[in-house]
Amino acid sequence: MIVDGLHKDLSTLSVGVAGLGLIGGSVARRFAQAGVRTLAWNHHDTPYEAARAEGIHCVETVEGLAASGVDILFLCTPLRAMDDILGRIAPVLPPQTTLSDVGSVKTRVHDSVAAAGLDRQYVGAHPMAGSELSGFSASSAQLLDGALWALTFDDQTDYLRYLLMARTITDVLGNTFIGVDNATHDAAAALISHMPHVVSTALANTLCDSPDCKVGVALSAGSWRDMTRVALTDPARTQAMVEENPTNVAALVRQVAQRLLDVADVLDDPEGRAIDLTAFFAEADPYRRYKKAQRDGEPMENGTLTVQSRSWRRQLVESARRGERITHVRAIREFDISWQRVPDTPDMTYRAL
Repeated sequence: MIVDGLHKDLSTLSVGVAGLGLIGGSVARRFAQAGVRTLAWNHHDTPYEAARAEGIHCVETVEGLAASGVDILFLCTPLRAMDDILGRIAPVLPPQTTLSDVGSVKTRVHDSVAAAGLDRQYVGAHPMAGSELSGFSASSAQLLDGALWALTFDDQTDYLRYLLMARTITDVLGNTFIGVDNATHDAAAALISHMPHVVSTALANTLCDSPDCKVGVALSAGSWRDMTRVALTDPARTQAMVEENPTNVAALVRQVAQRLLDVADVLDDPEGRAIDLTAFFAEADPYRRYKKAQRDGEPMENGTLTVQSRSWRRQLVESARRGERITHVRAIREFDISWQRVPDTPDMTYRAL
């Protein structure tokens, strides 16, 4: 029972996972592999035999899962099902259970949680892991190897529940996290995930429309593979993801489209100089240096930060914007964290890239 997240004995932690798809299945497998008592429910029982073989205890109803008294319940269902699921679990979810999720959009999930009257039990979570595949058969505990999580909050988020989630991510799963508010998370997720899915799909669509499609496929190599990998995702899943974050995605797609139009204008009329093409290709140099530092194994900077309970939200967002990944939580009453980041290079302040 969570009376004080600081004092929860993680050796007795129990978790529930509602939805055994790619991410939910991977989360459940990871917890079970770590020796955590793991319960799960899925909207159909197809994955139950394989899940039970992994040490995951499967239950017949989501209401039964919610009423089981687990310490943390992760909602891993599609957003379109969230309101129905929340309506079913709200009457039976014990007050000591912390509610979380793994969705790539946080504002809409939080709104649904609040409408169900469960916002004071909720801490949003988003593991930055995945693949173009789907379903429990594609899931694995290893999918979360080295994963960075976003743990989100708003003005109502309970400090001790947040701390329990933080310790679970670092101490139990062996992962790292950043702390951000819902709006900041959704803007960043649109930038590095949702908009790129649209662009990748547009590239694949362009190939399919070309009369030289088969020639292009025959000639394609690493560049095309890397730029279109996420276009191989179930299109219904991709569509649902971008429709869940429409304002942010639309603005970014327009920005990218304008950059491409500017390049097209220069190529059509080099003397017109809509933009400086050399500057266009050089603009991403800070990101190139960042990735090179990662590839070269440049030693990470390490440090510690004491997060005060009265200002923890602001301090965590500032830490994320400095590019710090939280690697460990040492807590009594104040939130002592260890962080690491790739050292700064000229002309770039690292964010959570």
